[in-house]
Amino acid sequence: MWKNVKFEDYAEIHGLARQGLHFGNNVTIGRGTMIRPSSYYGGDFGEGLAIGDDSSIGPHGYVGCAGKIQIGSNVMCGPKCSFFAENHVFKNLSIPIKEQGVIHKGIVIEDNCGLGSNVIVLDGVTIGEGSVIGAGTIITKSIKPGSKVYDSRSKVIVARKN
Repeated sequence: MWKNVKFEDYAEIHGLARQGLHFGNNVTIGRGTMIRPSSYYGGDFGEGLAIGDDSSIGPHGYVGCAGKIQIGSNVMCGPKCSFFAENHVFKNLSIPIKEQGVIHKGIVIEDNCGLGSNVIVLDGVTIGEGSVIGAGTIITKSIKPGSKVYDSRSKVIVARKN
């Protein structure tokens, strides 16, 4: 059973997911955050969410976990971070995008990461352990462990060193 899990005011948590929603100990879900595992276009049940010990999602975050989202331990997500583990198929120009379905690759945020305010993480991404993502960055591809990324092209600017 969870210990010291906190859901702040106006958090909206939908629990309809194939793999459920799993929260480690000492997790905080910030005020006004939405966790939605159900896909609007690809079916009724999403995959779900797992968050490790001592992690937090800041106020007004959005967690679209139609595809599986795994957030490790000791992860800090600033205000208004968004995770979208679903992508629309739009290959066929003669069929409306809404009718082409969706794919789910999932998102993984490994242990000990920090994501600044307004970071957006898209489907199919892994953010490696110990990485820091600067405010306002859009993550469209996987990030190696120990990286600092702080621009909208997900370009590793410099390796994080001890």
